[in-house]
Amino acid sequence: MKLTPEALFGPVPLTGPVPSQMKLSPSGDYGSYLRVADDDREHLELWLVDLASCQTRRLVDTQQTAASLEAAEETAEETDEEKAERERRRQFASGITTYAWHPTRDELLFPSNGAAHVLTVADESVRQLTPANTRQSGIRFSSRGNFLSYVRDGDLYCLHMASGEETRLTQDGGGTVANGLADFIAQEEMSCFDGHWWSPDETVVAFVRVDTASIPETHRHDIDADGIRVIPQRYPFTGGPNSEVRLGMVEVASGATHWLDWAVDADDYLARAQFAPDGTLHVQAQSRDQRRLALRRLQDGQWQDVLVETSDTWVSLHDNLTFLDDGRLLWTSERTGSSQLYLYDQKSQAALLPTDLARVNQILGASNSCVWYTGYGDDPTTQHVFRMELPASSEPQPLTDSHAWHDAAVNAKRGKALVLRSAPEPNAASGTPATLWIFDDEKSSVNGRSVPLTSRAGRVLDVGGKTTIGYIDPEPRNPDRRLYYRLTEPSPFNPKHRYPVIVHVYGGPGLQRVRREFPPLALQLFAQAGFGVFELDNRGSANRSVAFERALHGCFGQVEVADQLEGIRFLHSLDWVDASRIGIYGHSYGGYMVLMCLASSHVFRAGVSVAPVAEWTLYDTHYTERYLGTPAANPRGYANGAALPRVPDIDAPLLLIHGMADDNVLFTNSLKIVKALQDAGKAFELMTYPGSKHALQERSVAIHRYRLTLDFFRRKLM
Repeated sequence: MKLTPEALFGPVPLTGPVPSQMKLSPSGDYGSYLRVADDDREHLELWLVDLASCQTRRLVDTQQTAASLEAAEETAEETDEEKAERERRRQFASGITTYAWHPTRDELLFPSNGAAHVLTVADESVRQLTPANTRQSGIRFSSRGNFLSYVRDGDLYCLHMASGEETRLTQDGGGTVANGLADFIAQEEMSCFDGHWWSPDETVVAFVRVDTASIPETHRHDIDADGIRVIPQRYPFTGGPNSEVRLGMVEVASGATHWLDWAVDADDYLARAQFAPDGTLHVQAQSRDQRRLALRRLQDGQWQDVLVETSDTWVSLHDNLTFLDDGRLLWTSERTGSSQLYLYDQKSQAALLPTDLARVNQILGASNSCVWYTGYGDDPTTQHVFRMELPASSEPQPLTDSHAWHDAAVNAKRGKALVLRSAPEPNAASGTPATLWIFDDEKSSVNGRSVPLTSRAGRVLDVGGKTTIGYIDPEPRNPDRRLYYRLTEPSPFNPKHRYPVIVHVYGGPGLQRVRREFPPLALQLFAQAGFGVFELDNRGSANRSVAFERALHGCFGQVEVADQLEGIRFLHSLDWVDASRIGIYGHSYGGYMVLMCLASSHVFRAGVSVAPVAEWTLYDTHYTERYLGTPAANPRGYANGAALPRVPDIDAPLLLIHGMADDNVLFTNSLKIVKALQDAGKAFELMTYPGSKHALQERSVAIHRYRLTLDFFRRKLM
């Protein structure tokens, strides 16, 4: 199959019906997932799988849904809160983009056009619950499903499902104040999108009140084709103030609010909040330097520390706190050097559970008698699903094997799991890049059954370039220096020829590129254009040991660049690689890495830097201070890790790309780089996208920038 940017980002989804956002019904009878429509890769549909028959069906016909909700589309435009959350979630599709099962019934809640809709599985009927001519954010079921809650115009509301009566729970929203929604830092850097939580008995709702007034107002110039808009923005630059986050508990019946003194220190982050089955509220209070994370319980009006994690670098956040009905809780910690599973009893005594894994990643679900989780043994490019009895009297039972990557949704109380398997090569039977499996817990055995994933779209065809996953050992006796890579050969490929190679880099913390899963088709786009493509997870990348991930603490752009140069030395050892024609391409932290690599070495012939950070003083508090501390406390780290002073050292041809409405890595970063390049007398190429934000995901923009990038590398490397 011949790939072009137009085909890659066109309406037909080339990868077929790959499920996402998998969930299981509370009854355990059904699984559900989202997948792209057969005729529109940017439109998501909601699908159901019957766990008994393995049969799938589309629950919501997108055309019918669009017609039935046409009136809602006409009532109001998308609110700023909705736009901000979609950007933070990197959620750029239309259709059904998120959903939730009712806690006790076979009904599904999904927002559409700012309104809450509930679908009944039995007859597939859809009804709108929220008032007409309004738009809501943060829509969710209450604990037992008797209420809906949501945020409108900065205030928190609840709606009684049976009567349709709406109650306003807060009164002061608007301006710089928002109730019931997570703030920018929580969404962007903590992966926390919850801003309110129901008690198990549905009598109270805990919620955050966020006030951004303490953050100085700056002005972002959003430039689009129609002109320039000056956008006031309270961006929490590193070293500066954060939003004021208060935690309240409002009584649903009376509307009375009680404010809670949840923090250990005044500048703590409220990282997570959660009710236990016994009704006690738990919060995770993270110190501003992120070296302490305290799990705190509100008991009889007093806060008690259930456990406290500390580190001399940082404590990683996760979503693995899992309460059992008998009062015990499950937790993961990196205190031994890698993420492992712990069980706490009622006296808060921790027991390290024998998973025999190098790393436990995610707790998928648990009951009093068992826990399901993901992790890996000796190969971080794979991920598998495991089940273990509680207490841990026997060996954990692996449900998956082989060199592949697995994700899953679990209903532990019903003993059911829906597992998605992705491997580097498409499934031989269907041609799709993923397969779906149902696992039923039958006490002593677990049997997997395949789910057919049907699609009117064509199968994934053989697109050519062979992909190899391997590793480099710069220090063979030190496993924490092992560097995994993915190498895609040009297509067609002749081992007697010498080819240019593009290093596709990210390099920053919190992300792993090299996995044994179906690779991004963008790699094949470059391969079919005659380039090899090389990706390497340098030190600091995610899903490894503490020693591997913490190597960049205190300064960016040092060990990451050194490891990428180790990758270049490996490329030089391959007969088919032309060492004089190696380019480098990256986006966001990857764009920053392009600048740092070009300035640090002459091994790269050309580079494309997309939305780079010029100086880390221009980025936000939580992300930057986790790794570098504050500018006042670590001025040398900020200075040594800045790309801007290194720009005059760049001699290779450079293409700089940035969205002009980027509210994450502000467009100011590229403006500073442009000025520095001009002051140094450097020739470079520049492409800006009016109205585009950080992801540059609009179809026309994606097609244009990939055509531009291919053309640039053809001109500079071919």
